[in-house]
Amino acid sequence: MQNERISEILDTLGKRRSENRLNYYKPYKFQENFHDSGKDANQRLLMAANRVGKSYVGAMEMAIHLTGQYPDWWKGKKFDKPIKAWVCGASNETTRDICQKELFGQPDNPRDRGRGSIPKHLIGETTRKPGVPNAHSSVLVKHTTGGWSRVAFKAYEMGAEKFMGESIDLVWLDEEPSQEIYSQCITRTLDRRGMVYLTFTPESGMTEVVQNFTTNLKPKQALITANWNDAGHLTEDMKEQILSALPPHERELRSKGIPMIGSGLVFPIDEESLACEPFQIPDHFARIAGLDFGYDHPTAVVWVAWDRDEDIVYVYDCYKMSKQTPDYHATHINEREGSHFIPIAFPHDGYQHDKGSGITLAEQYRQAHVNMLPFHFENPPALGEKRGGNSVEAGLMEMLTRMEQGKFKVFNTLYDWFEEFRLYHRKDGKLIKIKDDIMSATRYATMSLRYADTETSKWNKKGRLGPDVAIV
Repeated sequence: MQNERISEILDTLGKRRSENRLNYYKPYKFQENFHDSGKDANQRLLMAANRVGKSYVGAMEMAIHLTGQYPDWWKGKKFDKPIKAWVCGASNETTRDICQKELFGQPDNPRDRGRGSIPKHLIGETTRKPGVPNAHSSVLVKHTTGGWSRVAFKAYEMGAEKFMGESIDLVWLDEEPSQEIYSQCITRTLDRRGMVYLTFTPESGMTEVVQNFTTNLKPKQALITANWNDAGHLTEDMKEQILSALPPHERELRSKGIPMIGSGLVFPIDEESLACEPFQIPDHFARIAGLDFGYDHPTAVVWVAWDRDEDIVYVYDCYKMSKQTPDYHATHINEREGSHFIPIAFPHDGYQHDKGSGITLAEQYRQAHVNMLPFHFENPPALGEKRGGNSVEAGLMEMLTRMEQGKFKVFNTLYDWFEEFRLYHRKDGKLIKIKDDIMSATRYATMSLRYADTETSKWNKKGRLGPDVAIV
């Protein structure tokens, strides 16, 4: 009798959980970053590998907005009233089988209703789509204010004209749309100050839509990437099975979610060869950090440790944040372990003066007790030269050489670092200066190893720098 009672309780709890998945949602880091980016960006792309949970996170975000049930950890945009939304896919069938399923449960099983991201008790009146078995045209969803949100389902195969006319708060595009349809969706949300977000694997390469986010990123846009290593549910056996079934030319695309830009990659290195498990940095490892200034684009800081005996550089921490003051960034820098002795390398624009105070950026950080180097970044001087210059290519070549030799490692917990690494590329031989803040900070730190320090051995600034280096 007791066993039967326990079984009943477990069945009840299981049913409760399956019919209210929203209440138990715990996002991965990349999923959380995607949600958070909605605070400032009204156009977002999650460009990711297969099987990492793109549609799942898209459905969860849609459910949160439709219901108004924002979790305690939510930092993204919030609607304060019921909304009008679209959910769109390539065809009516794929929209039904992927998006509708993720939102409401298995389409061809009435008993499965409510086993998607939207809790069963909040699902209201449903309109069927003519000519498409088990497909919804629209569904009403109960909002926390007491009103009803409405979500409609559309397909790209219907043509761009079907995306005209209506004002919408929120659009989810699962699978890549044409530029025309994407533009129409943006237009539909303008008067409501709404949002459009996309979730797809870039199977068509560097299309116009993909380029909008990878090479032409504008204010109010955000790009989030994810590969198999970012999804905890994918085991090594599962990865191997999937890879073995794929043709060689698709493996990078499917496992990393990167559009095929081939030799355009700045670092054509398998990231698994770079990633390492975090460890406690030994006291005898010298440390230094690189800082890349920003405002609209992020300010970024990267901390590295240098094992001088083996000549291996370890990237062990990073930070980035946009639209904040030096004092704000300084607080986060100074919170890091070792901040009192780890020098910070910074570029020449640290000498730019604040329009109000007239104080340089670098000096503002110094006044906030950040351990800035007394001079701006320069590459190590060549033999016989007094100055090293600030050549970007020299720094990139040094980093690439270290990567190829196994002398450059990155803690596998640094999601933001690997996200930039995957997309850092050239176009027509020129570096694309978008989402490169962490990469720039890494370059400053790597090329400043000669100033790296330990807590127990302070370097002599005047003796190490030489008489020709200006102290400012």
